[in-house]
Amino acid sequence: MNDRIKAQLLWQSTKGFRPQLAVAIGAMSVGYIFMFGVPLVMKFAIDIIGAVGTDANNIVPAWLASLVTSIFSYNLALGDAGPSTGSAPSPSGILPYLILSALAILCLTMLAGLFLYIRGRSMAFASEGIIRSLRDRVYTHIEHLPSRYHDEADTGDLVQRCTSDMETIRVFLSGQVIEISRAILMLIVVLPILFSLDVNMAWLSLTVMPLLFASAIIFFRKVKALFQIVDEAEASLTTVLQENLTGIRVVRAFAQQHFEIDKFARENAQFRNHNTQLIGILGIYYGFSDLLCLGQIGLILLVGAQWVLTGDLTVGTLFAFLTYESMIIWPIRHMGRVLTDSGKAIVSMGRLSEILLEPVESQNEDDPGKRLTGKIEVNGLSFGFEPKNNVLNDMTFTVEAGQTLALLGPPGSGKSTLAQLLMRLYDYNQGSVALDDIELASLARKYVRAQISIVLQEPFLYSASIGGNLQVGRMDATQAEIVEAAKQACIHESILEFPRGYDSQVGERGVTLSGGQRQRMALARALLKKPPILILDDALSAVDTDTESKILSTLKAQRNTQTTIIIAHRLSTVMHADKILMFEAGHIVQEGTHETLSQQPGVYRNLCAIQGNLQQQLEQDIDHTDAASVSEPGQDATREVTDV
Repeated sequence: MNDRIKAQLLWQSTKGFRPQLAVAIGAMSVGYIFMFGVPLVMKFAIDIIGAVGTDANNIVPAWLASLVTSIFSYNLALGDAGPSTGSAPSPSGILPYLILSALAILCLTMLAGLFLYIRGRSMAFASEGIIRSLRDRVYTHIEHLPSRYHDEADTGDLVQRCTSDMETIRVFLSGQVIEISRAILMLIVVLPILFSLDVNMAWLSLTVMPLLFASAIIFFRKVKALFQIVDEAEASLTTVLQENLTGIRVVRAFAQQHFEIDKFARENAQFRNHNTQLIGILGIYYGFSDLLCLGQIGLILLVGAQWVLTGDLTVGTLFAFLTYESMIIWPIRHMGRVLTDSGKAIVSMGRLSEILLEPVESQNEDDPGKRLTGKIEVNGLSFGFEPKNNVLNDMTFTVEAGQTLALLGPPGSGKSTLAQLLMRLYDYNQGSVALDDIELASLARKYVRAQISIVLQEPFLYSASIGGNLQVGRMDATQAEIVEAAKQACIHESILEFPRGYDSQVGERGVTLSGGQRQRMALARALLKKPPILILDDALSAVDTDTESKILSTLKAQRNTQTTIIIAHRLSTVMHADKILMFEAGHIVQEGTHETLSQQPGVYRNLCAIQGNLQQQLEQDIDHTDAASVSEPGQDATREVTDV
């Protein structure tokens, strides 16, 4: 990605805030122009002090002498002699000029301060507004990126881009844009002033300017690539931290604290090494540039003092040159820092641009604006996450509105993938999927997802209240509807056991709940939406059989109002479905009801036999344990557990 594209994206982000940027730059220009007048006033004051007892004809212009005479009502302009040509001022005669000089300096400084305040306020408003707009734009773009992007994206890296990289751009906008404008203004305004004061001294003042510019450019080119390395190292560090905090229970369960600490330490050391290298280069540049700047000021002082002694230069002019040199040389020296932050901003903008240039999910499909009945037709569907590696192969089946469809099969056989295709999390390119005789690919994603509720294999809960989590799919639900959905999911009684009921906080990802409670919470959230199509992706695996039976009874009662797709591994979950599909390696190998499939040779009957034998064995073990308990009533409790 070239810098032009990055600059265009940044410029687009300034839309709506360009007037504030213009005001900030304009106010800065006016403020510094007032500041540039201060050294000239001080030059006059110093020169007039030095002119006591000498010819002051070249120091005090006639208009100023007349002004002083009119202000002070008697002629003190240049002592008793009056403002005549070639007169020598007395100590008392210069007092009005010093008073006016002090007032002029005060007024110029106050005006400069006022305009610089306007600059700071306008720039802060503009920079914060631009970053807010850019942050919202990036986040909105991330929310609309396809699932494929999130499958491959690094969460820690995305967090880094939305925080640290945003801050880098904010610092550049709030500080360095003004610094660039100030440096340009210095050259445009101060250089003519210097040449008007003394041409030879002006050329002397510019001696090291080319060296400063050259060193700044060389330095910028040197560190630009290093900024990218440092930024990526920080992103890796953030990723390790994010993963560790998210999976802290797994880390502790496997006693891997030392391993995680070592991994974090390695990433931290790598970040430190890159950052140390960057700081070393910064130190070299700043040390060299400081030497040049101070050497330039020393050269002006040395040569200027010699010219003052020979009478070729006044003390006031030397003071003005020293002041202007300090005003101009340090901003130019600071251009290295400006270029540094510019390089960081370019790198950060490039990382954000990579997100913004990613194509989002298409938004041009139709929205029928009506509730679906729930009919699903799949014909010749094939799909793969990678080319030439299909997860689903030539699938064809139909589910009528209000029916219950069960999907069985080993892990990786394509059950969850089919559910994701129905949600349009991924788009198929072979075959056909129709909802109510409308091709799925022609329907807007937002519309499709409004018609379908899904309970995922790994239910996700927000760090919020129980009621807030249940309302995710339907924010306008009443408390009565929330309670009803919780009862249908058999979680209402458990919620009431919490200290604050539905207002209780569940912690990050629902960490304060058990696995079964999280699943039932997710189920209640899906039921509250009252969708025409409900997908349960292994959503009852963590609940006991009694609770499962109650939930399935609730779903049976809604059979005529919604189509239900159940993905499960237990026969008790799917045996009452209207249709069962057996998946194997992305193919449908069997299709029918429990009664028909259990009588046919094949995978389903084998599964029935396996689970039946396991159930029979479990019952025999329980009976054996009960018998042993009765015959040996004094048997230790530990022995009973061991027998079981």
